[in-house]
Amino acid sequence: MPVKPKGPKRRPSAALESRSHAAPVVGGRQWVRIIGGEWRGRRLSFPPVTALRPTPDRVRETLFNWLQGTIAGARCLDLFAGSGALGFEALSRGARETVFIETDRLITVALRESAAELKCSSARIIEADASTWLRGSPEAFDVIFLDPPYARDGLDELCTLLDSGGWLSEDGYVYLETAAQSVLPALPAGWEIVRQTRAGAVRGTLIHRSMLAQPTV
Repeated sequence: MPVKPKGPKRRPSAALESRSHAAPVVGGRQWVRIIGGEWRGRRLSFPPVTALRPTPDRVRETLFNWLQGTIAGARCLDLFAGSGALGFEALSRGARETVFIETDRLITVALRESAAELKCSSARIIEADASTWLRGSPEAFDVIFLDPPYARDGLDELCTLLDSGGWLSEDGYVYLETAAQSVLPALPAGWEIVRQTRAGAVRGTLIHRSMLAQPTV
């Protein structure tokens, strides 16, 4: 019997790729695992919220390899905290403090539970809308994780608020996570893309702010 030739391998749709990065579910709750540092292997659990998609392990490992010489002792801001995977990973690897901003009450409760289980005193968890919070009194951060829901508009505005509002330190980094096919926002003056990675439907971009590139007045 003749063998039917195989057609070209079809690339999975973005929706399927996105689902492939969904967190495992145990006992009705989703979870992600910290992949490095003091709490390596510890699980963070959270309610199964549809729009919540933790950063894939492969992307997270790449990101923290990039930040290897920066993260120890850094003040970090996890602006759309979700599962807390980025902020707690930073603390596990030696960050001095992480401020978690999350608008969903159930997720905020889960973040506080994770901090308690890890006996972590360096996590500050705030229930607030990110844009509203950024219009408050600023404090400078060395590393900012900016991982909003893919459907959310206004990334340009968020970057502007971070830059002009005094939230990013003079030599700070912003990690921006977006859908792989999306257009990156316009970046403020002095913000430079230094690294990019992609895993399925996810694109991770590391941006460095150097005051040397700022125009003089």
